[in-house]
Amino acid sequence: MPHLITGGARSGKSRHAEDLARRHGGPVCYLATAEVRDAEFARRVALHRAQRPAHWRVAEAGRGLAAIIAAHDAPDGLLLIDCLGMWLMRFFGEAGFDAAEYESECDALLAALDGASGEVLLVSNEVGWGVVAGDAETRRFVDELGRLNQLAASHCGQVTLVACGLPLVLKEAGA
Repeated sequence: MPHLITGGARSGKSRHAEDLARRHGGPVCYLATAEVRDAEFARRVALHRAQRPAHWRVAEAGRGLAAIIAAHDAPDGLLLIDCLGMWLMRFFGEAGFDAAEYESECDALLAALDGASGEVLLVSNEVGWGVVAGDAETRRFVDELGRLNQLAASHCGQVTLVACGLPLVLKEAGA
């Protein structure tokens, strides 16, 4: 079953997921969900790329994350999806939140997680622990990501929260 790894910004969640992936005995495919929109973020992505092992395959996932999972899933493989928050951002744009397409893609994502034959590490941001955002679009994003994290956790056999670089198991496989 998939493993959800969540935590705040700079909590160490991606590093933890990458450490788990490095221990995997089979092929690893990194599914990148971020859309690079500015130079500062491009530098962050470049740093992430430089830290990953060169032999890992990389696939860029747009809104159709479920299709990318299906295309790269293998019984002996591991998919590292980083991250759900960046994937969700793809449904927010100048016209607002594309709820209809998101709901359809979210259902497909959950089905893809349920049907995966290999291992899946799913990274996400834990949001909403601070003050309530001052604008409606940010509140909508926080609400949607909170719901998505809950749905993903219900489809994952293991859930780990990472804080200060330390993993805390919230749900164990088989428990």
